[in-house]
Amino acid sequence: MSHILHRQPASTLPIAVAGEGVHLIDAEGRRYIDASGGAAVSCLGHSHPDVRAAMHAQLDRLAYAHTSFFTTEVAEQLADHLIQRAPAGITHAYFVSGGSEAVEAALKMARQYFVEIGQPQREHFIARRQSYHGNTLGALAVGGNAWRRRQFAPLLIPVTHVSPCYEYRDRREDETPEQYGQRLVQELSDAIEQLGSDRVIAFVAETVVGATAGALPPVPGYLRGVRELCDRHGILLILDEVMCGMGRTGTLHACEQEGVVPDLMTIAKGLGGGYQPIGAVLAQAKIVDAFARGSGLFQHGHTYIGHALACAAALAVQQVIERDSLLERVRHQGRGLAERLAQAFGEHPFVGDIRGRGLFMALELVQDRARKTPFDPALKVHAAVRREAMARGLMVYPMGGTIDGRLGDHVLLAPPFIVSDAELDAIVERLTAALHAATNGAQSQVLPRAQG
Repeated sequence: MSHILHRQPASTLPIAVAGEGVHLIDAEGRRYIDASGGAAVSCLGHSHPDVRAAMHAQLDRLAYAHTSFFTTEVAEQLADHLIQRAPAGITHAYFVSGGSEAVEAALKMARQYFVEIGQPQREHFIARRQSYHGNTLGALAVGGNAWRRRQFAPLLIPVTHVSPCYEYRDRREDETPEQYGQRLVQELSDAIEQLGSDRVIAFVAETVVGATAGALPPVPGYLRGVRELCDRHGILLILDEVMCGMGRTGTLHACEQEGVVPDLMTIAKGLGGGYQPIGAVLAQAKIVDAFARGSGLFQHGHTYIGHALACAAALAVQQVIERDSLLERVRHQGRGLAERLAQAFGEHPFVGDIRGRGLFMALELVQDRARKTPFDPALKVHAAVRREAMARGLMVYPMGGTIDGRLGDHVLLAPPFIVSDAELDAIVERLTAALHAATNGAQSQVLPRAQG
């Protein structure tokens, strides 16, 4: 019996013992293609020699120094690297241990910024339904996934949630994508007016939505409209790129493709590639300057922020991405993945939508393609896909509740940036077989009830 409290205590998991490129290997010697990068984390795959060497070298020098006493050379080098490549106006990085911590820190930065500049009446955050920003209480509060929030609702701060940018289901037939985006911006504007424009701290959004809705990209002009609206009312824009950032969509930051610069941006998964727990908040100069001119501190911190070994791993990951031109590779292999998915699933009766950017793609599963009808949640089709994929040596990231936290299923793909053409072929081949087995099983449960 395991003494670990696993995510699903009754389940028995295989034991991972090794990693090699895009593969993980269990204790029985079975190999699994990591087509989801874990949770869009393993951008360089597993056991990359350059990252391992950098970590060994750092460990030989210094593993940890508390940031209330010291900075470290490697943390400064990582910050320099990130800021030199950051969107315009971003001047500082704040290092934490993961995505949820990054979002918590960004929320506190945003609130403290307005306190420092003499606008303490600003106390409201606006975010989107079907978003995911992490599992700590502040991050869970701004997150818009009903299932994750439900039992913890009494502990969460009030947050206003507006519609997601979900073109497949929500754009009307009489709207262009641009008009749909304008309608969403107007909905946000109405929410701001209702709360009072001088009482809103920030709008929080994933640039490309990840886990809860499956690689939902914004429609053209939507985020630019959001940026303009926030500027008009003096509201901060916080973009969550924990999952979609650091090269995953084909540019270092996903917001580059939108022509939008946030006030605060959270990054994590692809920052360190899974070699050590690390995340960061990238902050505009005006926010850091307000702290410096006011109280002289950011009133927040954790024991392991700026951890030297984590920073060494992240710096090595980012240097490999740049040295090996992996952003260009993400764009190229992303087109290859999209083409393979379209060929395999473009007319599939149980695939309603294929979407995403770069090596960040998803299939939305439906029971009726023409009507976009989701499967009955009781069938847990997403769980069946995961199980069937694992049985075939494939790791994907399926989720349920795609539409509203209860209805809908999708499968997220986020393979390592180093994935080869042959490995893309194998991913799609194994996913095709897994989806066939999972949906056949679901249909066999539906048909007897329908006949009865």
